[in-house]
Amino acid sequence: MSSVSTTAPPLNGERLGPLMRALVVIEKVGNKLPHPFWLFLGLAVIVMVLSSVLHAVGVSAVNPATEETVTAVNLLSMENLRSIVSGVVDNYTAFPALGLVLVVMFGVAVAERSGLIPTLMRGALVKTNPRYITVVVALVGAAGSMASDASYMIVIPLGGLAFRAVGRNPVIGCAVAYAATSGGYSAAPFVNSLDAILGGISTSAAHIIDESYTVTPVANLFFNFVSMFAVAIGVTLVTELLLNKRGQQMTIDADIQETEEDHRLSEITPEEKRGMVVAAIGLVISIGIVVALAWPANSFLRDAEGGFGPESGLMAGIAAIIGFGFWILGIMYGVAVKTIRKWDDVPEMMVKGLAPFIQVLVLFFAASQFLALFKMSSLGEILAIKGAELFQSMGASTFVILLGTYFLVAIAALFITSGSGLWTLLAPVLVPMLMLLGISPETTQAVYRIGDSTVNIISPMSPYFIMILGFIQRYKKDAGIGTLLSLTIPLSFGMFITWGILFFAWWATGIPFGPGAATSYSLGG
Repeated sequence: MSSVSTTAPPLNGERLGPLMRALVVIEKVGNKLPHPFWLFLGLAVIVMVLSSVLHAVGVSAVNPATEETVTAVNLLSMENLRSIVSGVVDNYTAFPALGLVLVVMFGVAVAERSGLIPTLMRGALVKTNPRYITVVVALVGAAGSMASDASYMIVIPLGGLAFRAVGRNPVIGCAVAYAATSGGYSAAPFVNSLDAILGGISTSAAHIIDESYTVTPVANLFFNFVSMFAVAIGVTLVTELLLNKRGQQMTIDADIQETEEDHRLSEITPEEKRGMVVAAIGLVISIGIVVALAWPANSFLRDAEGGFGPESGLMAGIAAIIGFGFWILGIMYGVAVKTIRKWDDVPEMMVKGLAPFIQVLVLFFAASQFLALFKMSSLGEILAIKGAELFQSMGASTFVILLGTYFLVAIAALFITSGSGLWTLLAPVLVPMLMLLGISPETTQAVYRIGDSTVNIISPMSPYFIMILGFIQRYKKDAGIGTLLSLTIPLSFGMFITWGILFFAWWATGIPFGPGAATSYSLGG
């Protein structure tokens, strides 16, 4: 691959030199890390050995929530080894994120494979006023997480086509779509598979301090919805103030200009419009049914006190409700546009839609064993208590703690680009530690999401980092990693700032991050 073109003096190779060298180091270090599956199994073994050593030297801590002394548990004792072997299957099947992500993805797979989600994305772009093309592409990209990883294959080429259709450089359009889709992966209008995964991992981590605590898939719903606009604002500002000039200086290949026939977004067909109308009607009816069922004071969707807390039927079953909603809407759309012609098509779509998540299910096995052993050893609780005591002795404010967490996650995300994998590593320490400092798991999870998401687009370890280069080279064959970094680094920085401002402003107001999700946590309830 060639280096970035020198036709744009402000972004010449000399200025990118130190940055490129830093990213090469990151790539080399990251490539030496084992596959997350082996990483978690290796960590599980390390936990077992470390627990034995720390137990022998009498390491302990006093839990301020219970006033009980917590001592390191020797996992290599005969009794504990027997429990470990017998608990392998239960550790996996009881892993909170496992069932949640499967149930949500059953529905999302049908909505995506039937064509509903791709059509909604294309429809949002096809009639867009050229003046607002950047913000609309950014919003569609941020909302693209509804289609999970398939959003990359849908939104990025649409972004290039949309920019070209209004006479702007399609390379910039691809970069905008990629930044919003990858960087804004945690910003979404609805609950998606990531919400289920992170919520399950956060719940397991919270149980180190509070066995009754549950982080639901909608724990960050309000914040995620508003975050779409923060991502779009950050991407739009950087694009219009900086990258648009870069696009004007960057020429695309003449042969592509002359021979490409699909330079305009295809119009939504009458059949697709009819399908979206049918799906919209289905959405209204579905919401009406849920409201009607939840309305009675003694509804099964309420809790024992008649509210909608974490233990209510609505919150406890929100993953199933949302998954079923996507499933119904996908079927209604598919039948209307004839992508679903027989009932057998539906389970086939569910199978195909789950295929990309097989690797996640394999990762969950190793992660569930690591988390179970970490909890069983009491090392997570001890580490969280000691960490909280350190911050208290330093007199660090909550703002400083959260800001430090924000930067810590961003640095770690350069090396580990799997959102679930990184959270599995960090959550068992960060969640309980911040709980002891009065910060709720939902708040910790929210700051993790933005620290992780905004850095993904510049990490050479991301599997989509090279994929986006392929889309860009469709318009500019000599584009290289330098070209890509010259576009994504400013976009990453813009999102990091705007999204960070939104988070701290939200946290300062005390507005819940989602239904029933407080920003603070009080020991003992």
